[in-house]
Amino acid sequence: MKTTNDTIPIKDKMNVFTKHTFPVTGMTCAACAVSVESIIKATEGVKDAGVNYANQSAWIEYSDAVTIEEIQNRTRSIGYDLIVDAEDPFQEQQDQQQKHYEALKKRTLWAILLSIPITIIGMFFMDMPYGNYIMMALATPVVFYLGRSFFGHAYKQAQHGKANMDTLVALSTGIAYLFSVFNTFFPEFWHQRGLHAHVYFEAASVIIAFISIGKLLEEKAKSNTSSAIKKLMGLQPKTVTVIENGQEKMTPIAEVVIGNVILVKPGDKIPVDGQVTAGVSFVDESMISGEPIPVEKKKGESVFAGTINQKGSFEFRAEKVGGDTILAHIIKMVQEAQGSKPPVQKLVDTIAGIFVPVVIGIALLTFVVWMVSGAENALTHALLTSVSVLVIACPCALGLATPTAIMVGIGKGAENNILIKDAESLELGHKVNAVILDKTGTITEGKPVVTEAFWKEEIYDIKSLKAIVYAMETQSEHPLAEAVTEMLQQESLPSVSLDVFESITGKGVRAQKGTEHYFIGNKRLLDDHKIKINEVLAAYAEQWQKEAKTIIFFADDTEALAVMAIADKVKATSKEAIKTLQESGIAVYMLTGDNQQTAQAVAREVGVAHVKAEVLPADKAAFVKELQAQGKIVAMVGDGINDSHALAQADVSIAMGKGSDIAMDVAKMTLITSDLNMVPKALKLSGKTINTIKQNLFWAFIYNVIGIPVAAGVLFPFNGFLLDPMIAGAAMALSSVSVVGNSLRLKSAKL
Repeated sequence: MKTTNDTIPIKDKMNVFTKHTFPVTGMTCAACAVSVESIIKATEGVKDAGVNYANQSAWIEYSDAVTIEEIQNRTRSIGYDLIVDAEDPFQEQQDQQQKHYEALKKRTLWAILLSIPITIIGMFFMDMPYGNYIMMALATPVVFYLGRSFFGHAYKQAQHGKANMDTLVALSTGIAYLFSVFNTFFPEFWHQRGLHAHVYFEAASVIIAFISIGKLLEEKAKSNTSSAIKKLMGLQPKTVTVIENGQEKMTPIAEVVIGNVILVKPGDKIPVDGQVTAGVSFVDESMISGEPIPVEKKKGESVFAGTINQKGSFEFRAEKVGGDTILAHIIKMVQEAQGSKPPVQKLVDTIAGIFVPVVIGIALLTFVVWMVSGAENALTHALLTSVSVLVIACPCALGLATPTAIMVGIGKGAENNILIKDAESLELGHKVNAVILDKTGTITEGKPVVTEAFWKEEIYDIKSLKAIVYAMETQSEHPLAEAVTEMLQQESLPSVSLDVFESITGKGVRAQKGTEHYFIGNKRLLDDHKIKINEVLAAYAEQWQKEAKTIIFFADDTEALAVMAIADKVKATSKEAIKTLQESGIAVYMLTGDNQQTAQAVAREVGVAHVKAEVLPADKAAFVKELQAQGKIVAMVGDGINDSHALAQADVSIAMGKGSDIAMDVAKMTLITSDLNMVPKALKLSGKTINTIKQNLFWAFIYNVIGIPVAAGVLFPFNGFLLDPMIAGAAMALSSVSVVGNSLRLKSAKL
């Protein structure tokens, strides 16, 4: 038996309890998780259990008095399953979910295709020869084959005294179908009583088709939940180069132990945490810090699993391996955050749990009241009214209320460059009162650029000197060199060949052309070579340093010729977007792994009052929890791997489209553009979608509140009016049309 964690023995008096986590299959709503949890907890020998709908898993603490197979059988008895015997149980779960999704997609498509001709005949050609038989032939596979899961789940729920949406679907479609079959074969029963023998095959099949569409949308949203974890795991290489007795040896990552010396070549991912023992390079640590500028690594410096080496090579000693690395902790934290978030109880499922027994009770009461009323044709009226109650109470409008609004809302978002992966984001977005923004790549462009440059005024041939700068920076391995070359690429510069080129670690580069020597680097490089910096260049450098920009100089062997400022530029729309959020009463916070000075400079520029600098991934998630503990509904906006834990923890998670794949997988919304103005638009779209859902539910319920009593015959004592089941079916269809029509109004909404 394979599980996701080692056995944890827990002694309790005479019994030894074991705690395991298992994947759960078959859950389609939050109410399902409650059902699974209650049946597991009720199993003799189980001390405690918890079922999480968000990550489709159950942890179970059980004694040796019960086997996991017995617990599995109890779970199966209500229509769900535990995966207890698989090499990779969660992979097995994903495979099953994918198969289920594909099968559901086929069933839904066939249900739609078969329902179309049934609806056309039932609405427009009801008197055509053999029309009822044709509709029955088409409806039978829809109800009993394509819709069999509704009946199966309803039966298993009923065995344990429970009811949900499946119960209502099974009852309404089953009774409508059986009533229609009776009327098809025995129309005289009604004709003799002066009534038309109407059939409801179209109602039965259309309900199955519509509800299947809703379930298909839910399954699609669930199908990608683990892709972020897979990509995080993919940051660790499968094999590494270990140095043993001076020889290079390829070793599987699982066999690396503390103390191994590992060689990292240019472009390699660092496999485990450790300390550099030889060599120098720059490492992209954006997955931890979020900052785009690679960090210099030399002897004694720490390196971390999942970060990416740049152009140099180095050796390091492994200090943390397996589950102890920072990458492993990030993966674990993302898993826990995705799973620990309490699922939003689906309103329709909650209502269905109350609504179903009430409707059944009303239908039975209606039948009984008519039977004891002593009225003429009491049995006829009892049958007609009780069937009318069940048909008019059909959950079609109720089932369509949320998915149609969500579908239109998602489409509206896509039109505005907002991709929405999960309906929960639309449910919560309008409640957000705190927005956390990552700095790099979210508020800023996420890429260092030359923002200012000043050349010594006495220089006449600047173009030739710029060509030398370009030639030097093209050969440089320093991460900031690319910013300079990108700036100079815009100019038409002559080609220059350097006679000598040398990189000076931690300071810059030196070159020689003919008899002239040139330097590009920081102030320490110039000080080491006793190169003068005139007052004007020094003043510019000082001013730009106060703005938290990185300063580099270009000089010959006697004096500085130019000074340049390099920074991660703030996006043009950031200030406006932050102001819009603040004017909406939303508190805006900025978190960054960058230093305090840079963070404050960016915050001043864009108007953010709440800033936290030098934060690690876990600190970002902890800050989200801190705000949530204060009762705030938190939206997190980020773009990097280092934001993934905080994104998973937040109530609403939004990824920038040009960011990492992992951030986009974890987040429930993705902005296709890098325009931060889309964030307030996304939250506004949520508000409009929720209003539409509430309107839909209102109309669906008003229709039931008015329709059910009328269908039961409440007007009969006053004016002799009885609602024909045919009119009940038409009213049901009309309520669905009104819900769809109201949802479509979202298309014209302004964001």
